[in-house]
Amino acid sequence: MDTLPSDTGWRQAHLGHWLALALQRFDARVLQLMARNDRVPLALSNLAARGSLTASHIHITRHLALQGSRLTELAQRAGVSKQAMGKLVDQCAAWGLVQRQDDSQDARARRVVFTPTGLAWLQAFEEAVTQAEAELRAAVGSEVATVIAIGLEAYAA
Repeated sequence: MDTLPSDTGWRQAHLGHWLALALQRFDARVLQLMARNDRVPLALSNLAARGSLTASHIHITRHLALQGSRLTELAQRAGVSKQAMGKLVDQCAAWGLVQRQDDSQDARARRVVFTPTGLAWLQAFEEAVTQAEAELRAAVGSEVATVIAIGLEAYAA
């Protein structure tokens, strides 16, 4: 008969756990800032404020190339299935952030591209990320924030 370990606190106190919590907090703050940004159309602002826009929708904002991307490329960059990304693209298309266009290099393929509203959303995203990063620096100190950034960049490479 197997015995249970006496101390399981490590499951909630390891680096991966803290990284996940930090990302959740950062993404939530970015969405909160975007909800208040004048560049974001009122309908999208309301969706963000009500929690209808989530970190999943940020995946499109983070990973969609400015010249557009095929759905499979977008899903791969975001680390989600093609089906899951397809649903996110459908939602974002319904909200006017992106649209599907024929791919000029492959008649069988379609590209997902930002709309003018999506480009305004992207600008608001940049401003929100900049603000959230500044808040992180203020919370932990500039030197610690720099060490975190350097360490995470090295680890992710």
